[in-house]
Amino acid sequence: MQLAAQILIGIIAVLHIYILWLEMFAWTTKAPHVFKTIPKDLFPQTKALAANQGLYNGFLAAGLIWSLCIDDHQWKTYVAIFFLCCIIVAGIYGAATASKKILYVQSIPALVALILLHL
Repeated sequence: MQLAAQILIGIIAVLHIYILWLEMFAWTTKAPHVFKTIPKDLFPQTKALAANQGLYNGFLAAGLIWSLCIDDHQWKTYVAIFFLCCIIVAGIYGAATASKKILYVQSIPALVALILLHL
C-alpha cells in the first residue's frame, strides 16, 4: 500500500504543478477553457488573484514532492499527511465556495492517498 500511496502522492503533486502553471502563467490563455463557468471578461481582471492561488498550489506540490524525497519513513509520512490534509481542507473549502468539482479533483484523491498511507 505504501507504494500505491507514494504513486498517488506523486500524481497529486503533478496535478498541483499543473494548477500552478494554469493559474500563474496561463490564466488568460488556457484557463478560460478549463474554468468555463467564469465569464471570459473576468480573466484579465483576476490575473493577479489567480497567480496568488497558483503560488499556493505550488507550495502544496512542493510539500508533497518533499515528502517523497525524505528517507526516514516516519518523517516522510508526517510531512505527506500534513500536505494531504492541507489539500483536503482547501478542496472542501473550494467545493463549498467555488465549484463542487474541486472536491472530486483535489480532495478525494488526497483523501485516498491519506487512507493508503495508513494501511
